[in-house]
Amino acid sequence: MALPAEKERYTFADALAWDDGERAELIDGEIYLMAPAPSRPHQKVSGEIFRQLANYLEGKKCEAYSAPFDVRLFEQDGDAPEDVDTVVEPDITVVCDPSRLDDRGCKGAPDMVVEILSPSTRRHDRLVKLNLYQRAGVREYWIVSPEEQAVEVFLLSGDGLLLPHEVYSRDGIAKVNVLDGCFIELSKVFP
Repeated sequence: MALPAEKERYTFADALAWDDGERAELIDGEIYLMAPAPSRPHQKVSGEIFRQLANYLEGKKCEAYSAPFDVRLFEQDGDAPEDVDTVVEPDITVVCDPSRLDDRGCKGAPDMVVEILSPSTRRHDRLVKLNLYQRAGVREYWIVSPEEQAVEVFLLSGDGLLLPHEVYSRDGIAKVNVLDGCFIELSKVFP
């Protein structure tokens, strides 16, 4: 990745100028390089969850996006790219407010985020990203473990905390709490 000169804090404006060869996230102005491509099992799990979500959302107001899709968690109306220092790329993002969408992705907190664990991201997704999504006000956060064939669901409380809500195993049917009547058949996710 061709990064600009060493800086204390990077912004979305910097990210827009980088080469497209490598993927990176920006958290509080710090760069986090991402693995070049997720594993095949990771892609299968992500693809199946996305397929089921997209099928459910067909013709509805909410939209689902799969990575790569930039989410500028703390961007507000009127912010310029140089004002934005946090840009993440969840595996799956669900947005129900069309005003949050633009040609570059999502500005502000999406309604739901799904992160699929890999050995290199396990700690980052469970700690850094959980805290980040909580600060931004993401209403529902799923941590999916292909290795354990399980889904952990966290919901935003009235106190602004993402709290553990439910854990589903491979033969469960996971309820998507932010989408009325939406369920994900995990036997298809973890065949």
